[in-house]
Amino acid sequence: MIIDCHGHYTTAPAAHTAWRERQQAAFRAGERPPPYPKISDDEIRESLETSQLRLMAERGVDLTVFSPRASAMGHHFGDEATSSAWAAACNDLIARVAGLYPDRFAGVCQLPQSAGVPIGNSVAELRRCVTELGFVGCNLNPDPSGGDWTSPPLTDPAWYPFYEAMVELDVPAMVHVSAVTNASFHATGSHYLNADTTAFMQFLQSDLFTRFPGLRMIIPHGGGAVPYHWGRFRGLADMLGRPPLDESVMTNVFFDTCVYHQAGITLLFDVIDTGNILFGSEMVGAVRGIDPRTGHHFDDTRRYVDALGLAAEDRAKVYEGNARRVFPRLDAALTRRQVSP
Repeated sequence: MIIDCHGHYTTAPAAHTAWRERQQAAFRAGERPPPYPKISDDEIRESLETSQLRLMAERGVDLTVFSPRASAMGHHFGDEATSSAWAAACNDLIARVAGLYPDRFAGVCQLPQSAGVPIGNSVAELRRCVTELGFVGCNLNPDPSGGDWTSPPLTDPAWYPFYEAMVELDVPAMVHVSAVTNASFHATGSHYLNADTTAFMQFLQSDLFTRFPGLRMIIPHGGGAVPYHWGRFRGLADMLGRPPLDESVMTNVFFDTCVYHQAGITLLFDVIDTGNILFGSEMVGAVRGIDPRTGHHFDDTRRYVDALGLAAEDRAKVYEGNARRVFPRLDAALTRRQVSP
């Protein structure tokens, strides 16, 4: 199989997005939001079959690990009740997608994070999504403030209640910020990559994975700046008296292949062990255009990986094996399908 570990429902039906706008307007006006609209199965099918499913077929991707649109999580907006209602609506929609296309999509949940609210309050939604909706992971926002970075580092004990639930449920988290309100940062061009790099540095400085050896974190977008400045991070670990990165961080941290040019992918694989790389594309996401130098979409990352000429064992890891290892619930679901009559 070819499993894409990083997909977002960026083409959700218009009624879903319109409800969010009405919910936000109601919050600003101090009013109750309107009821969530009825969205038909046909509307969901149309939103996918002309976009993600078509591209998956064209690019030879079998299954996408699918979550709500990251930039629309909007944890900085409103209050805890607002975020909770929006997260539940988004997650229920992802569950419907996975129900309509169980062989093509596996759900990953948005959390009802809200700036200043303890992350432990998000555990109930994680449990609901995993135990009731069959989701295989979650997206964890290290900066629900939207660019002000008011939350403690991911290694602070404030996050431990959520990590305990992740370990208990045996699900990983993709460390993924959302929209940014700070005018100094472009959302996908700097805020996302800054957050990826920041998360890695926080892990480097801590003993988090000694305390939680079963915790698994995916840092998307090729690991931010990390693989491309690997010597800097190795050197910082040495200067700070930390263990080597392969021992202290990379047993629990994984990068995806959402890097949109061949040279970047080549360097990623030159630096990072293939056991720590998951195939991902974030198709119909941050970069949707066609590269004039190649004539192919920037986010057609399978082309870059195929061009590496990986050994069969490494290719199998990156395209399937690592995802099944990092997402045990996905592996269990695929195994059940394989053995079912």
